[in-house]
Amino acid sequence: MTEQPTRLTTTEFHARVHALNPRVAVFDCDGTLWSGDAGSTFMHWSIDTNLISPEQAAWILTRYDGYKNNTVSEYDICGEMVQVYAGLPVDTLRRAAADFFRDYVEPNIFSEMADLIAELQKNHTDIWAVSSTNDWVIEEGVRRFNIPAHRVLAARVEVDNKLATDRLIHVPTDEDKVVALSRVHITAPDVVFGNSIHDAAMLSITKSKSGAFPVNPSTGLLERAAAEGWPVYFPSSVTP
Repeated sequence: MTEQPTRLTTTEFHARVHALNPRVAVFDCDGTLWSGDAGSTFMHWSIDTNLISPEQAAWILTRYDGYKNNTVSEYDICGEMVQVYAGLPVDTLRRAAADFFRDYVEPNIFSEMADLIAELQKNHTDIWAVSSTNDWVIEEGVRRFNIPAHRVLAARVEVDNKLATDRLIHVPTDEDKVVALSRVHITAPDVVFGNSIHDAAMLSITKSKSGAFPVNPSTGLLERAAAEGWPVYFPSSVTP
């Protein structure tokens, strides 16, 4: 039988985090701060609401099918799900992200994670959010946690004359999450929280091994957690 990682209760989880007295805490977003994948859901919402053209919709759906069939990489699809909005005013995208997050993601926020972040902020911990979902949705989402936009490292494109372009700045996924953090001089955060195997590289750079916390982990991350000796935590709404 495959060894299973230690599962923490909410009390144990919060206690272990606070025991480390973290100065820098890094959080993945989709699946970690709230359930579900806001990136792909926003893509489908954008198609359903005609935010993007039929031609753009057809292209990104073809690419997404390729991703599901393992012919398009995680990095590529996350970048393309931002590039598909090229030509649209950023103000329009931010308003769309606000409407989308309010109606489709906010109800799925993990209250236990919101409480943890609030407690850390009271203790003057620097909080960073790292995500491969577009910056418009993530910046809107983490406002619920009082995380400012300048502490967000998300999939991002250059802006030209207030319009989104298709020129990628970065796509933080897998090892690129570590790269994004290094750009802001974070190389050994005290605590890191993530839910998927695409967060494993980021979880591995904590100052000490006890600072890695898989939250609501996917099957792949559960296996990695068992191998690494990382304890795991499931918020009540997604407890298996």
